[in-house]
Amino acid sequence: MSSDDLFGAAADARVRLPLAARMRPRTLDEVAGQSRATAVGSPLRRLVEPIAEQGVTPASVVLWGPPGCGKTTIASIVANAPGRRFIELSAVSAGIKDVRAAIDSARHFLGADGSETVLFVDEVHRFSKTQQDALLPAVENRWVTLIAATTENPAFSVVTPLLSRSLVVTLEPLADEVVSQVLQDALVDERGLRNALTVDSEVLSQLVRLASGDARRALTALEASAGAAQDRGSVVIEHTDVERAVDRALAHYDRAGDQHYDVISAFIKSIRGSDVDAALHYLARMVDAGEDPRFIARRLVILASEDIGMADPSALGIAVAAADAVAFIGMPEGRIPLAQAVIALALAPKSNATIVAIDAAIADVQAGLGGAVPKHLRDNHGGQIVGGSEYVYPHNLSAGIAAQQYLPDELIARQYYEPGSMGNESALSDRLNKIRQILSGSPRPKEQK
Repeated sequence: MSSDDLFGAAADARVRLPLAARMRPRTLDEVAGQSRATAVGSPLRRLVEPIAEQGVTPASVVLWGPPGCGKTTIASIVANAPGRRFIELSAVSAGIKDVRAAIDSARHFLGADGSETVLFVDEVHRFSKTQQDALLPAVENRWVTLIAATTENPAFSVVTPLLSRSLVVTLEPLADEVVSQVLQDALVDERGLRNALTVDSEVLSQLVRLASGDARRALTALEASAGAAQDRGSVVIEHTDVERAVDRALAHYDRAGDQHYDVISAFIKSIRGSDVDAALHYLARMVDAGEDPRFIARRLVILASEDIGMADPSALGIAVAAADAVAFIGMPEGRIPLAQAVIALALAPKSNATIVAIDAAIADVQAGLGGAVPKHLRDNHGGQIVGGSEYVYPHNLSAGIAAQQYLPDELIARQYYEPGSMGNESALSDRLNKIRQILSGSPRPKEQK
């Protein structure tokens, strides 16, 4: 096939359906990256099996997953299954009248010839409570088999009565290797670009990175990049074609390479150095490159204790809350709590006293400096330990602190935690000195190190 023929084939493809629509899987076996949800015997399999082979009406399902993971694709596969009528509604545009009209139609055909209807509601979380409640009788009485798709957690976005009458099927974000295979298939498939263009591994990785686990976005970017390559008379999609097609510069960032470690290192050091602007820049680079937000959140949790610690004890709570928020709402919205945490941690007073303290204590333990637990601290419920009754209950004292020994004899002079002078630790330092004086019975000099 000549170059002109190649361009002619691709051009012919471009005037038809979008590439993402042309490459939409036709069977559950073709659905990429969702082997658990589409396994034999799963609720989704029952929706596409011939009715005669089941004997019972399949259960309604709520498809929960991020954009581009296959929710609409699965609905389209069900739509083409034999023996069932299919009605599609979008919660973005449909109203209560549309819902009732769909249910009335389903009841009519069920009574007329026994035809079963599958009702697909896309973005069901956008339906109001009243609109969702309108679906209840139809689902309860099996007038329809409902497929409700949502990117939001169904436990919070779908009313409880509807949720209890349906099975929740969780679809996973597509792994990079899955998206890469989807793109490679589109390049060679007769429904796709039919080998009209080629892409090297580096550009393919860029397309995968841009997709952030969204197969539809990946195919759309590939199609636009192919058009950009053809416009300049080439059969090879290059880096500049991708940039021109998506109207943005592609950051050089490889999640498995040196850039991954360099950027995360700069990110942490910028927060530690209290440069909030630099920290936000590196966060933006990672978010834009599709870095796993859970990885970013985990590093923030570590930093909150390692580099801030007791200088601002709330830092750890902020970091953990950001991690929980990212897990709860996903991306791209997760960038907002991540940014909030980054700003709070960058501006917080800094202290490494916590990590210094625990590492010093561990070093002593590993060096064999342990010793016996003082007798008055041992478990003495049976009263068998001589001297065990000498323990003084601190709450019985007005100061709430008893002048007694807690460390083993071998470590009696050890002071692991030394507060810094920043933030909350400046106040802790005074309190700690008073506590240590009471515990020892007199001021105790610091151990020479």
